[in-house]
Amino acid sequence: MRRRMLFSTLVVTVIAVLLLGLPLGALVYRSAYEEAGRALQQDADVIAADADAQLQNEGGIDVPHFAQVYPDLAVRLTPPGADGPVRAGGWDYSPGAGGTRAVMDAETVSSGGVRVEVWRSTRPIQESVFNAWLGIASLSLLAIGVAVGLAILQARRLTLPLVDLAATAERLGSGVATPWGHRYGIPEADRVAEVLDRSAERIAGLIATERHFATDASHQLRTPLTALTMRLEEIIAEADDPAVVREEGEAALQQAERLTQTVESLLGRARQSQNPEVEPVSVDRLLERFVGEWSPMFRQNGRELRLTGAKGMTAMTVPMDLTQIMAVLVENAAVHGRGTVTVNVVDGGHSVRIEVGDEGEGVPEHLVGKIFDREVSGAGGTGLGLALARHIAESEGARLELVRANPPTFAVFLPVGGEGLDKATGPV
Repeated sequence: MRRRMLFSTLVVTVIAVLLLGLPLGALVYRSAYEEAGRALQQDADVIAADADAQLQNEGGIDVPHFAQVYPDLAVRLTPPGADGPVRAGGWDYSPGAGGTRAVMDAETVSSGGVRVEVWRSTRPIQESVFNAWLGIASLSLLAIGVAVGLAILQARRLTLPLVDLAATAERLGSGVATPWGHRYGIPEADRVAEVLDRSAERIAGLIATERHFATDASHQLRTPLTALTMRLEEIIAEADDPAVVREEGEAALQQAERLTQTVESLLGRARQSQNPEVEPVSVDRLLERFVGEWSPMFRQNGRELRLTGAKGMTAMTVPMDLTQIMAVLVENAAVHGRGTVTVNVVDGGHSVRIEVGDEGEGVPEHLVGKIFDREVSGAGGTGLGLALARHIAESEGARLELVRANPPTFAVFLPVGGEGLDKATGPV
């Protein structure tokens, strides 16, 4: 592209110079010779008048006078009644005698009848015309050089953005989705750069969403898989009791169904195609089932999972989402905490507060302000659970907070459910 721009600019400039320079050169040539011809004719008229005056005053032609006054002219004077012409002037030229052809001539007759013929060499005129043509050629070359230089700068200004945009597109194609942010002062190129930057941001968002989905899925699926494993272990341990096997098998089937729901929920959030619809949920029923599913794991470790607090509460939430949030809090208490883990329900008037606490050392002081940040963990964990749990809570209008650092207590704030309550009402 750059070569084509330079070539086209050079061709246009040369054509423009020729269209202007050739007529100008011809005009200079014609003007020089016409001016020289008029000047020579004026000299002839002056010489004729001077010759008349000499004949009247002195009775003859003063040849040395004309040779001194007109050193570059060849003059021939023919007085009336003379036997032949008189040669005067300082330039030795004989018309018709085989001398130089580069001459100009003029002729006149004075009022006294003196015939005057004048010749001048054209060499000075030719030199003047040549100098003028040389100046025109120099200016033409300068114009061509300036045009080529400007073409190079313009081609560079136009092609470098294209090269840079191509490199940006190549970076996007290779998976580097960082916006480049370059602007070039060319509206068209700047628009393309803006589109590429927006595409980079969208690609980066999609990559981040997929990456978060993979990490969130691995984290969230671990909990129901753990519960499913516990149920299967109970089945194996009680294989001699059909009633227990049936009960534990049904519980394992429920865990498998919950696992499927968890996968669907995570996929919906990753694709941003699922808007959770809250509904009135019995907090007692959900928490009793949840505690019943997790109690065996605590009993195996010599610990206890206890449900306390207010009864008969109804909250506006998504059952699967609340189960995932509670699973994150209880699993953190099981892994990082100590002693009894208490799930306490508190009636907050316009909200239902579900607290999860244990008897461990609590959250380190330097992590209190960022415990919900992604990939922040104080005990060698993944740092994903609490961040994901808060995100799930906020997506349905709830709130997850650390209400006490030592001993650690986390609380989920849910809008109260009931007649006349708008589902969009947030927690108080």
